[in-house]
Amino acid sequence: MNQTKQIEQHLNKGYSITAYEALNLYGCFRLASRMYELKESGYPFHKEMVTLDNGKRIAEYRKIKLPA
Repeated sequence: MNQTKQIEQHLNKGYSITAYEALNLYGCFRLASRMYELKESGYPFHKEMVTLDNGKRIAEYRKIKLPA
């Protein structure tokens, strides 16, 4: 299974993901590129910039729950 599919399944379970988590869980060095692939395929997600305890800001992605 490719990284994009693994990340999609991760988000489908209701989890968020950051680049650090993507690297540790799936060996993905380029999360933004994988998210772009998901965006191009029509996958609904939201990107939020979060601040870590050390003051660094990183992107965190979550699936958007669409109304049924």
